[in-house]
Amino acid sequence: MEQILTEQDMISDALSTEKQITELYATFVSEASCQILRNEITKIFTETQQLQFEVFNSMKARGWYSVKNTDQAEIQKAVQKFRQVMSGL
Repeated sequence: MEQILTEQDMISDALSTEKQITELYATFVSEASCQILRNEITKIFTETQQLQFEVFNSMKARGWYSVKNTDQAEIQKAVQKFRQVMSGL
């Protein structure tokens, strides 16, 4: 029996795929030793990030991806933790 994917299923799959592709490009860029190749992949990486953001916004606009609002104290806590990690490098 065929399983029919809903529009939500397809867009959710597209978002997951874009996230994975973005992660792979990020790894490629960070490990590339040829500057010319690195520059080209960085352009593709940026385009992929933009596409991922557009798919995310599409899901969010349809109510298919909920985002939890965070208060300012939680944001400051995360920033402080990030700074501590960065200072330890």
